[in-house]
Amino acid sequence: MPNFDVTVVGELNLDLILYGLPEQLVPEHEALASRLALTLGSSSAIFAHNLAAMGNRVGFISRIGADPLGRISLERLAEGSVDVSKVRTVSGPTTTGLTVILPRPQDRLSFTYPGTMFEMCFEDLDLTYLASAKHFHLSSFYLHRALRPRIAELFHKMKSAGLTTSLDTNDDPEDLWAEDLLEVLRYVDVFLPNEREIMKITRTNDVRAGLAKLATVVPVVVVKLGPQGALGRQGKTEITALPLRVEAVDSVGAGDSFDAGFIHQYVRGADLATCLRCGNLAGACSTTKPGGTEAFRDYPHFQKFFSEHATKG
Repeated sequence: MPNFDVTVVGELNLDLILYGLPEQLVPEHEALASRLALTLGSSSAIFAHNLAAMGNRVGFISRIGADPLGRISLERLAEGSVDVSKVRTVSGPTTTGLTVILPRPQDRLSFTYPGTMFEMCFEDLDLTYLASAKHFHLSSFYLHRALRPRIAELFHKMKSAGLTTSLDTNDDPEDLWAEDLLEVLRYVDVFLPNEREIMKITRTNDVRAGLAKLATVVPVVVVKLGPQGALGRQGKTEITALPLRVEAVDSVGAGDSFDAGFIHQYVRGADLATCLRCGNLAGACSTTKPGGTEAFRDYPHFQKFFSEHATKG
C-alpha cells in the first residue's frame, strides 16, 4: 500500500489579506484597511491542506527559510494533518515568501515576494517519498525557477513509478507562457488551468479552442470558470459543471480548493462529472471564510457545508 494518497511539490508561504481598502490607491497617501487576515497561502499548500481536510493522506515537499513566516506556514500546514517531514528549512539571506492580497469589488491585486520558492531545486526533493503515493501534484509551475528545468523529469519519474499526476500552472508573472510547459504536459494526467491561463498557454482567444488543443495531449483537462463553474474534457467527453451559489467572503484560494476537491474524487476512480461537482463544492466552501484554508480549518463548518451542499451543483 502507498504511504500517501497524494504527494505534492510546491511553494509554502502565508497570505496577508487586507480588506476594505479604497478602490483607488493614491501615492504618498496612507490608505486604511478595515480588517486583515493572515492565512496559509500559496497554491500548493492550500491544495494540500484542503485535500487532507477531506480525508486524504497527503505528503508535502517544499523549501522555506529559517524565519517566523516559514515556521508559521509549516505549523499551519502540519495542523491540517499534512505530512511536512520532508519540507526543507534553509538558513541564509533568502527568507520565506509572502503574498499580500488586496481584494476589490470586481477583482483583486496580489503582490508576492517569492523568497525561497525561487530557490527550491531538484536536489531538495526526496523522490522515493514522492513516489510512495497513488497520485502526484505540482502547482505554480512558473514560480519554481530553480526546479523548472527539471519539472518534466520529475513528472516522468512519477509516471514511471506508476502514479497518476496533476498540474496547475497558476499565473506566469512574466506573462511569457513559455513552451517548456508542453514537455511537462506529456506526463500529466489532469491539467487544471483557469480560463485566462488556458488561453495564454494555447495562444488562443477562445476557451474551447484551447481545451480542444490541450485534450490531444492531456487525458483530462479542466478549465476553472469562476462564477460560471467549470468545464472538463476527457477524450471526446465534455462536461460543464454549474457553480454552487453561496454567500462568498472572498475568492482567495478558490481555484486551489477546486483542485483539491477534483483530485479527492479522481484518486478514488470517480467519473469526470463527479470530480467536477466535488471541485465546485470545495471551491465554493473555500469562499465562505477569508483566505484559502480557513473554511477547511473550521472542521464543523466544513463538514456542515459539504453535508448541506453535496447533492447540489
